[in-house]
Amino acid sequence: MSLSPRLVRSCRAAVEAVPAVLLAAMFLCFIVQVFMRYVMNDPVGWTVEVCVIAWLWILLWGQSVSASEEDEIRFDIVYGSVRPPLRRVFRIIFSLLLLAIYAWSLPALWDYVTFMKIEKTTYLDIRFNWIYGIAVIFSVASILRYLWILWTALRGADGPVPLAREEAGE
Repeated sequence: MSLSPRLVRSCRAAVEAVPAVLLAAMFLCFIVQVFMRYVMNDPVGWTVEVCVIAWLWILLWGQSVSASEEDEIRFDIVYGSVRPPLRRVFRIIFSLLLLAIYAWSLPALWDYVTFMKIEKTTYLDIRFNWIYGIAVIFSVASILRYLWILWTALRGADGPVPLAREEAGE
């Protein structure tokens, strides 16, 4: 059973919209805070909490769920200067390294997030395990991403073409 391309595109668009919605929420909270502080002379603290939570989720959701392999940061000077077989070796080595780091840290991260259910935010009264839960999603999604990158590299598939080579027509 395969998913329809339209459904996949719709899901992808929804996933990519999450950081945009969170950024809009941050901007609105910023405007509310400026208005309350400088016009009403009555600053509110909840806007700062919303901005911090939204920023944390933007970073971790964006990197783990929304970003593609082409969006990842690489040392393009080295990666782009070598042939595809050596780039595959780089992808294999770094996938194994990152898989080991994420897998090793996941139990401790899980313990921390579940422990944080005892604390709540000051203004919004949200339990911290709900806020930091994105870190577990980030780790699991990163493990799955690097497993996929490792699998494709081991099968001999080329990764993304570095920008310098793409512009040169390779």
